[in-house]
Amino acid sequence: MSTGLVLCFVNIAVPFKDFFRYKGNTLIRLSSRLFMPNLVPLKIPDGEKVDFDDIHRKRMEKDLNELQTLIVAHFENRKKEEEELMSLKDRMEQRRSERAEQLRIRTEREKERQNRFAEEKARKEEEEDLKRATEDAKKKKVLSSVHFGGYLQKTERRTGKKQTEREKKKKILSDRRKSLDIDHLNEEKLKEKVDELSQCIFDLEAEKFDLLDKFKKQRYEINVLRNRVSDHQKITKGVRGGKGKVAGRWK
Repeated sequence: MSTGLVLCFVNIAVPFKDFFRYKGNTLIRLSSRLFMPNLVPLKIPDGEKVDFDDIHRKRMEKDLNELQTLIVAHFENRKKEEEELMSLKDRMEQRRSERAEQLRIRTEREKERQNRFAEEKARKEEEEDLKRATEDAKKKKVLSSVHFGGYLQKTERRTGKKQTEREKKKKILSDRRKSLDIDHLNEEKLKEKVDELSQCIFDLEAEKFDLLDKFKKQRYEINVLRNRVSDHQKITKGVRGGKGKVAGRWK
């Protein structure tokens, strides 16, 4: 629908010479009256009617459509943001679960490693203790054999017996060794046999202790006697090699 509105027309057909004139090379203003163009008032064409309500309604419909479009876009963006937020929360929860699982696995592995280390340490300590006990037993056995062998040699020299070293060992073993016939024994008899062997071991240890103590005492007495003999020899040599003192004077 054509409104046919004409806002205004400006009449600028005013002669320039009515206001300014040149005098030589100088421009001179002839009048101080302002230059005001003639304005034509607004006219509505005859026979046409402007429907302002329709214009307002269309404007409102346009604004409403734009508002609805903005609202739809807003909710779509909000829905998209909520979906992204939920996805982010899910990823964060998944990463948290993965980290917790990794921490649990590392903790279990560290616990297993510490257990293996403790078991290995205990095993090595047990092996060291067993090795040390075996070496101590060997040393005690060798020491006991040496002392007891010396004691036998002294006894044999006194009695005039002469035996080789192997025969001595055989004799010692035959005297010390006792046969174990335990296949036909019941539980009660086995316990009695164990007690008997324990008592035998105890007696042997006691005998070994007595022999060692006796050996130490004999060695001490021998050292004392040697020192006395040595001191006596020194004194004898000094008297023979020095000058005697008679009546308070050296001769």
